[in-house]
Order: sequence, then structure tokens, then C-alpha cells
Amino acid sequence: MAVTGWLESLRTAEKTALLQDGRRKVHYLFPDGKEMAEEYDEKTGKLLVRKWRVKSALGALGQWQIEVGEPALPGAGSLGSEFIKEDNANPIFMRKDTKMSFQWRIRNLPYPKDVYSVCVDQKERCIVVRTTNKKSTVRPSLVQVPVRKSSVVPRRMNPKARGRRYYKKFSIPDLDRYQLPLDESSLSFAHANCTLIISYQKPKEVLAAESELQKELKKVKTAHSSDGDCKTQ
Repeated sequence: MAVTGWLESLRTAEKTALLQDGRRKVHYLFPDGKEMAEEYDEKTGKLLVRKWRVKSALGALGQWQIEVGEPALPGAGSLGSEFIKEDNANPIFMRKDTKMSFQWRIRNLPYPKDVYSVCVDQKERCIVVRTTNKKSTVRPSLVQVPVRKSSVVPRRMNPKARGRRYYKKFSIPDLDRYQLPLDESSLSFAHANCTLIISYQKPKEVLAAESELQKELKKVKTAHSSDGDCKTQ
């Protein structure tokens, strides 16, 4: 019933659409004043961005909060490059879904897969990621940095990442909106290139609702970038 309720909210929301740079951008305005903006790959239909904006108690528009997609660098437009490079040494959390799974990536975590614990907290309805004590016995990997044509010097990972514990918990807003339970068996994770990749297989109810939404979005009149711009831009 809850699945139908959220899908109906999406159907009844005011929607505008724009085709720009190979992306289909859709803006939703809900009766309570909340706004949601989504961007889909024009060819594959894959969700690339989802963000939310709400008004304050005084009616002022707040900042866009990203749910899916690349996070914006804090102050990237106003801070010097040295500060931004230092900030990039810290773990970077983002969500980038696939067609069949919700997926999150945490960059700048250099330790191997067996150092991390990823599980479902049923009481708080969230996923918990933490490092285990094994991390203290793991040496950071060496990165080969070419210096001249005939020599290679090994360089260790950033020392700030060494010996640091990591803990994070996050919810799956889609399951909350559809009021669906979290299933530990749907959760998996992998590690490659200093990135922890966490996947949660989408329930069949979500897949069916997403399919219905795409049918609904095809009914929305779509402008092209030359015709004007979408409200969210």
C-alpha cells in the first residue's frame, strides 16, 4: 500500500522536464512545497542525480541536498586548490545506483576488504559501515610513481589515512518512502582502488515502481536546452 502511496505522490506532483547534454532532467514540486530534481541518462534511463530542496519556516529556499550523485566539493568555487587537495584525502561518500541495486561508494579507504564490516541495523533502519581491529595490522599499499624513464620510486598512501578508524551509518530513503523492510541478504560489498563499494539489491516492489514512474515521465512534455531551462537549473 505504501509503495502505491509514494508512486501516486510522484504522479500528482507538478513536473517539468528538460533534455540537456544527454540527460533528461525532471523537476517535481509537491503540494507541501518540497522540490525534487532528478537527472536520467537519456539513452539508458539510468538515474544519475536526485536532490531535494525545502523551504524554511520563513519561506526561504534552502540549499539542494544530494541523495544520489556526485557530492559537490565544499567551497570548491572559492577556496584555493591546496585546501581542496587536502580535503580530498578524506573519505568521500556518494550514492551511484545501478539498474538493479542501490549502490554507495566511499573513496579514499585504502585498506583491504576484510578490514571492513558492513551490516544492517534493523532497529534504526540503516546500514552501518565500520573498520575492524584488523586494520591495525594492515600496512598501507604502495603506489608506484614514475620519476624518470629508467627509475620508479614507491610512495606510501597519504599518512593521514593511516591508522584512522572509519564509521558511518546511512539510511535507504527509497525503502523508507515505500515503507519496505531492510533485508540483510540483499546487502553486499566489495573493495577496489581504495574505494569501498556497497550494494543493496532493489526489492521487486521498487523495481516495479521505478518502471511505472518511467512510463509516467514519458507523458511529461519535455523541453530541449535551446527552448529554455528547467526550474532546478
